Amino acid sequence: MPSHDAIVIGAGLVGSAIALRLAQEGLRVALLEKNMSGREASWAGAGMLSPAPDTPASIPLVPFGRASLSLYPQFIAEIEEISGRRTGYRSDGAIELLFSADAERELSTLIALHHALGLPTEPLPLDEAAKIEPAVTRHAQAAAYFPYEACVDSRALMEALLATASISGVELFSATPVCQILIEHGRCTGVQTENGTIFAAQHVIVAAGAFSSLLEGMVRPLATRPIRGQMVALESAQPIRHVIRCQRGYIVPRDSAVPQRLVTGSTLEDAGFAKQVTAGGIEKILSTAQELLPKLANAEVVELWCGLRPDTPDHLPLLGPAGVDGLTIATGHYRNGILLTPITAKLVREWIADKQVSMDWEIFNPVRFAGGGNIANGGDSLADNQASGNPAGNEFAHK
Repeated sequence: MPSHDAIVIGAGLVGSAIALRLAQEGLRVALLEKNMSGREASWAGAGMLSPAPDTPASIPLVPFGRASLSLYPQFIAEIEEISGRRTGYRSDGAIELLFSADAERELSTLIALHHALGLPTEPLPLDEAAKIEPAVTRHAQAAAYFPYEACVDSRALMEALLATASISGVELFSATPVCQILIEHGRCTGVQTENGTIFAAQHVIVAAGAFSSLLEGMVRPLATRPIRGQMVALESAQPIRHVIRCQRGYIVPRDSAVPQRLVTGSTLEDAGFAKQVTAGGIEKILSTAQELLPKLANAEVVELWCGLRPDTPDHLPLLGPAGVDGLTIATGHYRNGILLTPITAKLVREWIADKQVSMDWEIFNPVRFAGGGNIANGGDSLADNQASGNPAGNEFAHK
C-alpha cells in the first residue's frame, strides 16, 4: 500500500501547485490524476488573469484575485527557472469594449465599482483604443482599460508546473482515477482508486475540479458541477498586444509571432460531462471575435476544443478544511482557476503546515451548503444561475 504524507487528487494547475508547495515543505506528496495530467479545465482555459468581477456573484472573489495576481510574477519566475520552460506570461493589460446605447453610463458605473474594489481600471477614449490596438472595431461606444491585468499560456504553464513539481519531488500518478475518500474514526486516512489500490496519507487534498462531486466516501458530497466552455484558436496576420473583450466574449494573444495565435471564447453550457464542440457555440464565438476585430474574418481556424469548468451553487470556490481531520478541499474555482492558482496553493500550504492562513477564507467554506448536495446531478437549476447574475446555459463568457 503506497504511503505518503499528502495526497492531492487532481493534476490541474490548482492541484499541481498545491502538490509543489507541500513538497517544498518537505512532505512526501503523491499527485493523482484520473486521466492525462493537466488535460482538463486548466489545459482548456484561455489564461486571462483578471481579478475584475464579471458578475455581482464574483465580487467576493476580488480580494483573493488581487492577492493571487500579485503573486503571479514570482510564481512564473520560479516555475520557469526550475523547469527551464517558458509559460507565455504577458502583463500587457486588457481592453474591454462596450457596445450598448447606454455605454457611457455603463462605463462610469464599472469604473466606480472597480475603484471601490481597489482595481485601477481606467476609461479609455475610443481614439486611444484605436491607436494602441489598430485592429479593433470602430463600432464600440466606449472602452475601459485594465492596465494591471495579465495573461498566460495555460498549456505551457501546465507543462512547466508539472515539470517543476516532479523536479521538486512530487510523485505523479497519471491515469489513476480515485473513486473513494477513506475515512476511519472521524479522520481521513487516504484514498482508494478504481482498481482497488489504496494510497495512505495523513493529508488528502481534493482538487479534482468538476469531477470532485463524483468522489465517494465524503461525509458531505461536494457541491460541484461541470459547465462546458467551447473555445477556438485562430491565426491572424495582424497581431494584438492586449486581451480584448466585451460582454459576449474575448480574444487572448498567445504569442507575438506573425501570424499570431489568438484564443477566443467562450460558452457557458450546463451540458453535464459531455465534452464536445457544437456548430452553434463555435458560430457565436467567431461572430463575437469578428465584432471585436473585424479583420479576423480572414483568420485561419487552427483548433477547436472545450473544457469543463467546476461550478458551485453560489459560483464561489470550495476551499478549506472539510470538517474531517486530514481532509482539505480546493475546488470549484469556476472561471477563475488559473487566476487563483497561486493564492490557493499558498493558503492550502499554510493550513496544512501551520494550521492557520494569511487570508480569511471562511466565505469559501467547503461545507457551507446545507446537506452537501451533488449539483452535478441537477441540484441547482439553470433558472437559479440566471437569477444570480451568473448564467450557465446558452450563454457566453467574457472571462
